Amino acid sequence: MADILTFTDRGIYCPAGDFYIDPWQPVPRALITHAHSDHARPGMGRYLATDGTAPVMRHRLGDIDLETIAYGEFRQIGGAKVSFHPAGHVPGSAQIKVEVKGEVWVVSGDYKTIADGLSEPFEPVPCHAFITECTFGLPIFKWTPQDVLTEQINAWWAANAAAGKTAILGAYALGKAQRLLATVDPTIGPILTHGAIENTNEVLRGQGVNLPQTIYAGPDISAKTHPGALVLATPSALGTAWTRRFGPASTAFASGWMALRGVRRRRAADRGFIVSDHADWDGLNAAIKATGASKIFVTHGYTAPFQRWLTDQGYDAHVVSTDYQGEQLEQAEAEEA
Repeated sequence: MADILTFTDRGIYCPAGDFYIDPWQPVPRALITHAHSDHARPGMGRYLATDGTAPVMRHRLGDIDLETIAYGEFRQIGGAKVSFHPAGHVPGSAQIKVEVKGEVWVVSGDYKTIADGLSEPFEPVPCHAFITECTFGLPIFKWTPQDVLTEQINAWWAANAAAGKTAILGAYALGKAQRLLATVDPTIGPILTHGAIENTNEVLRGQGVNLPQTIYAGPDISAKTHPGALVLATPSALGTAWTRRFGPASTAFASGWMALRGVRRRRAADRGFIVSDHADWDGLNAAIKATGASKIFVTHGYTAPFQRWLTDQGYDAHVVSTDYQGEQLEQAEAEEA
């Protein structure tokens, strides 16, 4: 099997097409899987991304040389044929298929296999080699079903509103926040948002993404002006003066890391909801199997144990070092743009 893609100190490189995928150092041409800041970085000469990713990229990166491509559209770049396919991670996110002389490699970026009603559902792409994240690559990680999650969050919010408390929910500004918005019951009370979340909401609404009404929680907004509210806050805002003005309050955190015992206590949250925009253990294994690939490269996350597991299952599995971060538990909010 020829090496269609190589792993360099600037990112994943395709020699046949002379382009990089989600590079972390400036390069002349970058193909981008999605708009999270560890995958879509400033300083590239030219960018190529899906129609659904482009607006958020422009919002975050400013005036860039950005060309768009539709899902399933083929593009010849030098000696490589490329196409973008839904990853199910956040709206517009993609896996990138690269074919050279009949050999097919797929870079998955970040992905999840469970449809969330917001992102374009994950689409398995048959290939010879598959580059996969494994942010949550241990059997302990199993996500709460969507209908159960919705019931849990709505019940928690309603109970707080009845008790005269504000419900403050921590979630990342792109993807997680909108996914939660699409599931909550807006009849319970007003929904307030941190500026980074509201800015992203407006970009996505401009693309036709249907979200309930939200109110930017500016300086004049508080528990007095909007009693019984649900406040969507970025993780770095939790426990700061910004959230304290909504007290008395109950704080929750929505993350895959809530599956680990003790994490909620360390986050100083009253409640943890087990949900992620990344694949859980079952999702990772199902996605890899569905590709039919024999060669697997694992990046960011529990790479060593997941590589050993895949090897035991008969795959030709390798660990690749990258600058991708996945869903970072202790990371200050990197999406506040």
